[in-house]
Amino acid sequence: MNENTSAGAGFGDTVDRLTRNWWLLALRGVAAILFGVIAFIWPGITLIGLTFLFGAYALVNGVLAFWAAYNAPKGYPRFGGLIFEGVLSVAAGVLAFIWPGLTALSLLIIIGVWAIINGAIEIAAAIRLRKVIANEWWLVLAGIVSVLFGLLILARPGAGALALVWWIGTFAIIFGALLIGLSFRMRRWSRSASSRTSAA
Repeated sequence: MNENTSAGAGFGDTVDRLTRNWWLLALRGVAAILFGVIAFIWPGITLIGLTFLFGAYALVNGVLAFWAAYNAPKGYPRFGGLIFEGVLSVAAGVLAFIWPGLTALSLLIIIGVWAIINGAIEIAAAIRLRKVIANEWWLVLAGIVSVLFGLLILARPGAGALALVWWIGTFAIIFGALLIGLSFRMRRWSRSASSRTSAA
């Protein structure tokens, strides 16, 4: 087997393992949507309640990011980003739980900064993955939505509590839907690749 054939096989293995873990991305999307739905159906939530809700979501998102990194193929371009995203999310979640008496401004800053960094990581990952997966624009859109949400939160710290809950809920649902959309694209791509391999 020549060098080009070996490289092609390695690339194929990377893509195969990446697409087989599509469900991890779907889980992150489901967690975000659940967070958003709860925010909408609980419009009278107190600041402490919102803090705990965000903390729970951040912890789940962080654990799933670590899990995705653990299951990532060797040399996966997004490995470092997943680790950093996991650390950031877990840190934000832990901070929310050990500091439940957060002021509204402090909570806004934490959520806004978390969203901007998280979105930047998603966009950077999509750029690095453009040669590995198709439809990486779903990840770009998720990143852009996250960054814009973070900027909106930081730019409007004086927004009312109800408006804040609606913003957070809307962001979480859109972000989650985009992640689920990408995960199912990866699932279909995995099945298509398996069919082509079987046919060959």
